[in-house]
Amino acid sequence: MPSPPVPASATGLLRSLIRWFDSDYLPEGAETLRSTPKQVDWPRSIPFVLMHLVCFAVIWVGVSPIAVWMAVGLYFIRMFAITGFFHRYFSHKTFSTSRAFQFVMAVWGATSVQRGALWWAGTHRHHHLHSDEAEDKHSPVVDGFWWSHVGWITAKKNFPTDYARIPDLAKYPELVFLNRFDTLVPALTGLTIYGVGAWLGAHGYDTNGPQLLVWGVISTVVLFHGTGCINSLAHVFGTKRFRTTGDESRNSFILTLITLGEGWHNNHHRYQATTKQGFYWWEFDPTYYLLKLLSWMGLIWGLKGVPASVYEEAARPPTESLSTRA
Repeated sequence: MPSPPVPASATGLLRSLIRWFDSDYLPEGAETLRSTPKQVDWPRSIPFVLMHLVCFAVIWVGVSPIAVWMAVGLYFIRMFAITGFFHRYFSHKTFSTSRAFQFVMAVWGATSVQRGALWWAGTHRHHHLHSDEAEDKHSPVVDGFWWSHVGWITAKKNFPTDYARIPDLAKYPELVFLNRFDTLVPALTGLTIYGVGAWLGAHGYDTNGPQLLVWGVISTVVLFHGTGCINSLAHVFGTKRFRTTGDESRNSFILTLITLGEGWHNNHHRYQATTKQGFYWWEFDPTYYLLKLLSWMGLIWGLKGVPASVYEEAARPPTESLSTRA
């Protein structure tokens, strides 16, 4: 006797659950998912929602100076991994490094719980290709604040990694592995934080495993929203030095402080290939300074600068720069 057919809703739920652990599990096909409407995939979003709810556990675990300073430190350490590695290296290749340190950067960035380096880079390259157009995955100009800040990352259509867009990265099996099993590093990070808290508590320090873990999650949530501000706000608030970008990218000092230099977004959209996003000395860019330090240590090299033609364009009156682009 043949088995009764499995309802389509149950099949979809099962696939979403499996994708919590295997991001390349796409039996329906990547193109099928990309053709779905702009809407939230709730089963796949459960971990994202739970991560926010865990923050309220601070009511029970309490607060300590160790926990707070750890959360602050983790925010900036991992924000640098996003801005310096996921963005300026994996997405734009603005400097070079060894294969070994490339792997270290991918692991470091994965602790941020913003999926794998390959998915991140492919998504970001797509953004620059379609910035503020209908195909842009997270344009506040097209879809408004909430979608560009949170909604887009919860949608089925934006879930698959577009390996065709990142052939320079997809040729490394170790990067593909980290990208496919993108919950592995975050899980190990959480266990490590818990273990450190338990060890500190057992040795007389004012913290414990649960407390440190909850504050680690708080740091991760704040980190996500700090990164998301570039998607949702950097195309709405700020100034436009370059009006030839074809989009609404803006420069914002406030967003720069939140994201270690990513707030010079109009600069970045004008010339993506440079390691620095603060084009002038007075444009504070901590990510660039830290990358420069890594270059002095010999871990990275070949940091790319800003061409003279771009500086010449910046010096032109707005009406003239509108009609000419170097």
